[in-house]
Parts: sequence; C-alpha cells; structure tokens
Amino acid sequence: MKIAIGNDHAGTEYKKIIVEKLQEKQIEVKNYGTDENESVDYPDFIHPVANAVEKKEVDFGIVICGSGNGASMTANKHQGIRCALCWNEEITALARQHNNANILSLPARFISIEQAKKMVDIFLETKFDGGRHEKRIEKMPCA
Repeated sequence: MKIAIGNDHAGTEYKKIIVEKLQEKQIEVKNYGTDENESVDYPDFIHPVANAVEKKEVDFGIVICGSGNGASMTANKHQGIRCALCWNEEITALARQHNNANILSLPARFISIEQAKKMVDIFLETKFDGGRHEKRIEKMPCA
C-alpha cells in the first residue's frame, strides 16, 4: 500500500507520528507536507496529495491542518477525490463504507494524536460497501 500525506504547520507533529506508524506497518509514504512549525499555506501541501491520489500513484491520501476544513476543501477541488473530514471513529468508518473516501482529512487542533492514529487505521482497513452506495458515488463528478 502507498499513502500520500500532506499537512500545514498545524499538522506537522501529527504527520510525523502518523508517518512513523505507517512505516512500521511497511506502508510506503510519500510526504508532501511541511516538516516545520512556521506558518505556511495549506493548499501548497494538499494539492500534491490530491494529484497523487487522482493519478493513482498512491492508494489513499491523508491531509492534516488545524480544523481539517481547508485541507478537505482544497483536496475536493480535484475530480475523482472524495476527501472526508473526520473527527471520530464512526464518521471515519462511514466515510469509507458509504462514500468510498480516498483521502482522510484530520483536524489536528480538535482531536488527540491517539484519536488520529486510530482513525488512520480505521480509514485504511475499512472497505467500501458498494451496492446502493455505488450509484451515489457515480453521481458525484461534475459534468
């Protein structure tokens, strides 16, 4: 499995811990995020993640900013991206099961690192249910 990850300054510490966790599981990680804590503009680090997912260079993406909103909004500007802003385990599972989300957006200022790590596991391990949800996914792209 390959994962693209991107973050702004608010997500740097979370990103470092998540990358380490993924690498321990032998998951290849492409790091597009900042490694610094100085203020940066999140789109500069989120667009490359969305591009990698869109081009199928990676299996999934993870984006992290303070609220998770800016990162999610940026990623969702790309066709074929279904980025889900998640703040608990149930929402994370449903994002995969019902929406076939391919990028997880984490709000670093509103969840603990332990929550974030658990949500990453759930996101990567949960399968899309398909069935009745498939036709809804097919209606998402804009003409």
